[in-house]
Amino acid sequence: MITGGGGFQGSHLAEFLVEEGHEVSVLNINSEISRKNLSAITDKIRPIWGSVTDKDTVEKNVSGQDVVFHMAAHVNVDESLEDPSIFFHVNVLGTHNVLEAVRKHGARLIFVSSREIYGDGRNLKEGEKFSEFSEIRPASPYAASKAAADRMCYSYFAAFGMDVAIVRPFNVFGERQKGGKFGALIPILTERALRGENLEIFGDGSIARDYTYVSDIIQAYNLVLLNSEPLKGRAINFASGVDTKVKDIAEYIAKKFGVKVVHTNPRPGEVSRSPADISFAKSLGYSPKISIWEGIDRYIEWAKNNV
Repeated sequence: MITGGGGFQGSHLAEFLVEEGHEVSVLNINSEISRKNLSAITDKIRPIWGSVTDKDTVEKNVSGQDVVFHMAAHVNVDESLEDPSIFFHVNVLGTHNVLEAVRKHGARLIFVSSREIYGDGRNLKEGEKFSEFSEIRPASPYAASKAAADRMCYSYFAAFGMDVAIVRPFNVFGERQKGGKFGALIPILTERALRGENLEIFGDGSIARDYTYVSDIIQAYNLVLLNSEPLKGRAINFASGVDTKVKDIAEYIAKKFGVKVVHTNPRPGEVSRSPADISFAKSLGYSPKISIWEGIDRYIEWAKNNV
């Protein structure tokens, strides 16, 4: 079962697992976007329309599952600054419901956490990166809610011996990712460029991120699925291993559409840099294939027909 399986990453994962021959259930809020995301496999999955905040729904549908990918979450830093409460309600209490259901029914849990839990990397030493053992210092309500859920999952492994793996993906992007208000950077910039608008970025654009194309992260999730025993209680960073500045991304997209890049005020809770140590993931056989520039090109082609 995939909670949040109708979302951006979840729908890609559902498609992949169906192709691999797995029986897949998807627990997701019923929405036009989720139905569209799952349209290619609607007749091949078991859709469960509901929320992880509904304890009875979660417990009933975890029964009989071998593995639960817990991906359902509110995910936007900006939105969490406006309404922190919904993030703790869904990301913390929802995760508690999933953990209790998994504990009761004996399933394996793969929890999708976030790189945001590490906080700002500006104070890292030269050459130092965020490893799975780095200090957790969330810088926004969203990050704090994911950090809480992340550590709750570990506590259920430590206290109850549950089979739990914790995945910490860095900035994932690709087809179906949300743009518009409270959307992600690459979709937002692409949508504006498609309309012929100038591209706005916060501050001077020197903020750097490690962007991972969605097909690479799906392969990472499958790697976790296939490696149960060595990953019990472990956290795993998944990223490309390459940092890219926001201004470079904006200029790349702007050049393709003949628009300009303009700068606005920096936003609170912004993480300046987040270099990823993915040595543990590589030891498991993880090897990202798609560069950020190839991934952006693929997203732009998709967006021309779908946004």
